[in-house]
Amino acid sequence: MSNGRTPHDVLHALHQATLSIAELDDLHKVLQRIVDAARDLVGAQYAALGVPHSDGYLDAFIHSGMAPEVVIQIPHFPKGLGLLGEIIRSGQAIRIPRIEDDPRSVGFPPGHPPMDAFLGVPVMAGEEMLGNLYLTEKIGAAEFTAEDQEVVEFLAAHAAIAIQNARLYEQVSRLAIIEERTRIGMDLHDGIIQSIYAVGLTLESARLALPGAPDEADMLLRRVIQGLNDTIRDIRNYILDLRPHRFRGDLQEGLERLVREFQANAMIPVDLQAEAEDMATTPTAVARALFLTTQEALANVARHASAGHVTIRLTRHNGMIDMVVQDDGRGFNRAARNYSVGHGLSNMRARAEDLGGKFVIKSAPGEGTAIHLTLPDR
Repeated sequence: MSNGRTPHDVLHALHQATLSIAELDDLHKVLQRIVDAARDLVGAQYAALGVPHSDGYLDAFIHSGMAPEVVIQIPHFPKGLGLLGEIIRSGQAIRIPRIEDDPRSVGFPPGHPPMDAFLGVPVMAGEEMLGNLYLTEKIGAAEFTAEDQEVVEFLAAHAAIAIQNARLYEQVSRLAIIEERTRIGMDLHDGIIQSIYAVGLTLESARLALPGAPDEADMLLRRVIQGLNDTIRDIRNYILDLRPHRFRGDLQEGLERLVREFQANAMIPVDLQAEAEDMATTPTAVARALFLTTQEALANVARHASAGHVTIRLTRHNGMIDMVVQDDGRGFNRAARNYSVGHGLSNMRARAEDLGGKFVIKSAPGEGTAIHLTLPDR
């Protein structure tokens, strides 16, 4: 086998390459990983992946093996003509020892490094062409072998799946963003924008009442000030709810960060009661569950509780970790509403059950809400 590698070595390298490609969901990273893997697998000096446009020309060209100073000297990348265009048109692989000897070749642009041996393989998903893998200059040999072509074709089959998955992931992400923007727009229109509109009407009434009814105007202006303060609070709460944090592995740092931002945006003081040693020695999976539950609980307090104070208490005993997030807000009647869905409560319960723990919520009108999470300390 080429480069002194046995068939077993090549199969192992191919397996590792396909696993490496499959774990990515960013399309550009997927394409670059495919190109790098192909070049390494067959010992090519240069490799590239062309993504054809609907008009038959290349819409993107990802390369590997060329130094940055060489790339700068090339006025433009291939446009999908010559041999590259032939692969696009035919959907068939091409393997030749010398590019310039093939009548289908159209040469290289100025500044392009010289290349002789060529191997081009289409990346197909059924009848759809997703791209083409191009490899040139076999290291240590005059041309690419049939075995090299077989390896690259196998990689191309896996690459097609990875490209489709990455495209699907991007489409889902875009749809999620659109859906979230729609929800935010509806929330803003139905809540904050309507509140601002009402404040404007009240100001107009106060202006008309000023000359003959100063007491009424004073009352209206006080109402306006309260309305503006309420609107500012709502905006702060939206900001808080729209800026979720990722858990970085340090429970103490994560909880303190959540508390700082919550207090800054919701203007509600928080008392965090937890020993630094307990937080430092909490297992990672448990720490992540505690962090995410706290994040969702604080977001609920900011948007729904009208609370004046929040307490977060973390304790460890008898092989268990307990966390309580308690507020002194308006609470709610658990018997009169479906509290198991929405507000992140169903996520909290599922998270506890996945780790073999328990989730309990206690609330009553006028008595605040307490969220109690108990997880095994392992």
